[in-house]
Amino acid sequence: MDLAEKIEKRYTYTDYVTWPDDERWEVIEGVAYNMSPAPKVKHQNIVSSLHIKLKTHTSNICYTGIAPTDVVFDDFNVVQPDVFVVCDKNKITENNIKGAPDLIIEVTSPATELKDKREKKNLYEKFGVKEYIIVFPEGEYIERYCLTENKYNFSEILNWDETLKLCFLEMEIKLWEIFEKEKKSEDTK
Repeated sequence: MDLAEKIEKRYTYTDYVTWPDDERWEVIEGVAYNMSPAPKVKHQNIVSSLHIKLKTHTSNICYTGIAPTDVVFDDFNVVQPDVFVVCDKNKITENNIKGAPDLIIEVTSPATELKDKREKKNLYEKFGVKEYIIVFPEGEYIERYCLTENKYNFSEILNWDETLKLCFLEMEIKLWEIFEKEKKSEDTK
């Protein structure tokens, strides 16, 4: 009896651009990932808030983008981060971003959480994304990685009632504003 031969296909950016426009895919290390259904309203509100804050702060020095913009790292890696910042204008083309953004933010859903924490974290570290932030809407916290000597050494966890100080930009983000919560004053007991 002959053994079945396993044929593994590595997808490329060339393959990716031929797929139907009404489907959303990402390719990580040549593996195709179908994007989950449309995000929930809470997810989109978080994305919108982060995009507005970053765009307002960086408009003169960097480009701030949102999904579904293609970020092409190489022929085997193309993703659509929820929010990203690119300060090198040479990476911005008419069709996509070519190369690593300085900052990437992914807002998780149950369908994407593992991929965001494992495959995307490894991808972003490999290609030198300076700062990677994962937002957990249901738990109302974030996990952040800063690149040091080409490595994400450890994660920093911040709750919704804390302030995030970005690694690569002189900017602070009040997370309670992102999660649309009201922080009680420390003076009031």
